[in-house]
Amino acid sequence: MTPEQLSTTIVDVLQTLTDEGLLTLPDGVPANVTVERPRSKEHGDYATNVALQLAKRAGTNPRALAELVSERLLASEGVTAVDIAGPGFLNITVAADAQGKVAADIVAAGSAYGHTATLAGQRINVEFISANPTGPLHLGHTRWAVLGDAIGRVLAAAGAEVTREFYINDRGVQMNHFADSIIAAALGRPTPEDGYAGAYIADLARAVEADSPGIFDLPEADRRAKVREVAYRIQLQEQQDQLAHFHTHFDVWTSELSLHESGSVPDTLARLKDLGHVFESEGALWMRTTDFGDDKDRVLIKSDGELTYFASDTAYYLDKRGRGFEHCIYLLGADHHGYVGRLRAMAACVGDDPEQTLDVMIGQLVKIMRDGNEVRLSKRAGTIVTLQELTEEIGVDALRYSLARYPADSPLTLDVAEITRASNDNPVHYVQYAHARTCRMIANAGDLGMSLPDLESGFDPSLLSHERDGELLRALAEFPRVVGSAAELREPHRVARYLEDTASVFNKWYDTKECRMLPQGDEPAGPVNHARLVLTVAARTVLANGLDLLGVSAPERM
Repeated sequence: MTPEQLSTTIVDVLQTLTDEGLLTLPDGVPANVTVERPRSKEHGDYATNVALQLAKRAGTNPRALAELVSERLLASEGVTAVDIAGPGFLNITVAADAQGKVAADIVAAGSAYGHTATLAGQRINVEFISANPTGPLHLGHTRWAVLGDAIGRVLAAAGAEVTREFYINDRGVQMNHFADSIIAAALGRPTPEDGYAGAYIADLARAVEADSPGIFDLPEADRRAKVREVAYRIQLQEQQDQLAHFHTHFDVWTSELSLHESGSVPDTLARLKDLGHVFESEGALWMRTTDFGDDKDRVLIKSDGELTYFASDTAYYLDKRGRGFEHCIYLLGADHHGYVGRLRAMAACVGDDPEQTLDVMIGQLVKIMRDGNEVRLSKRAGTIVTLQELTEEIGVDALRYSLARYPADSPLTLDVAEITRASNDNPVHYVQYAHARTCRMIANAGDLGMSLPDLESGFDPSLLSHERDGELLRALAEFPRVVGSAAELREPHRVARYLEDTASVFNKWYDTKECRMLPQGDEPAGPVNHARLVLTVAARTVLANGLDLLGVSAPERM
């Protein structure tokens, strides 16, 4: 019996009491109730505070309501004991067979276990990284590559229709500076003022020449535009290749320049004028965002006629909404705190409720340490630490897991030696090793001729009656709720911490002699061995599914 199933049972009890006139709830029976694992096994398998939550609405005291619910709950299938604690907490013990069936349910669900319908019907756009196509992806992008991708994964697992989107900042003077820097490198000239330096620029110059021989011999009037076009394509492809290697997937790559070329930005300005939220001052066009809580009004068109980034941002938001996204999530860097107020005000200016359509997450900085010193410089880029170099030195799995296991808004310092160490002190190694252990156990069972029993007729869940069996089953049963919580709160680190706790529970179960899965000596494999084989496969499934939500591999051997 999972927490969700027990919650449904309690709701059914409340509905029955209401139908019989024994309970009156003016606003109706809740759709679900909170069921949690108690800290102490002495308090049963699960606990709920539903009586405390509903007593006032029901016009009674919590303990009286708890007694009423307890009596009916005890008669429910799979419940063996219900104790009332304190002012009205319900501590619930479930039967071994009801609890053991969780293992069969997990095995039957396979890779879909943990997926819920919590956010079913929601269309959500997750925009993250949004880098300039003028150089390699760096450490700041790396954290968002992990968190944005993992947020997309948990949202999808919770039933939402998710689109992961990369906003390419390919408009503005930086693109000309980019082209001029490459031309200077190709012709042996100094880097121009405001240009880009680093060995990667010389690499790009060679790549541009190889792609389009003679391009640097073009007349100066044509050369910049052509070099900009080719270098942009090459650099963007490199970013895409690096992200694919880093297990980060994007469904859509949107060009800022394309918003202007398509007429989206002029259309947006016209809409804002119709809504009455723009005004002219000092020769510039402004959006009156202070009407919606921004600290100052924002310029859309400068006095020299140049469109601002904010004009593009507004058009881009409306473009997303026009594509049917009910909710837009932005993941922005630590230097973008000022964007929260302006983006929310912008959404309000175009007629939306930002509480319903917008979620802006601000990440904090990451430091990478090696031998006690912060790693600051790239061999190739010169002034930054690149994603490619990080994955080469640390590894995709170790880097992704280490970045995913902390909240986005917490500053983070990672030590290269610690996150690459093959020991139980390293969380990613600990979780992956637990998965590899389940794979080895299953392979050993196969060597002894054991195979997964028929889950309907050959599996007796009541045999999983040891205390350690129960602990592992309850841990595995928590996974769907953890995924749902991670999705609703946009906090994939909850999945990582859950995996570490579950790996610990599994290892304690593995070390318990009374819970051995394999028969000893020449003993034939009996029903209890096969029951624990089902439990082992269930553990493997949960660990693999959880790692997948973080974009981390689940190795079969280590």
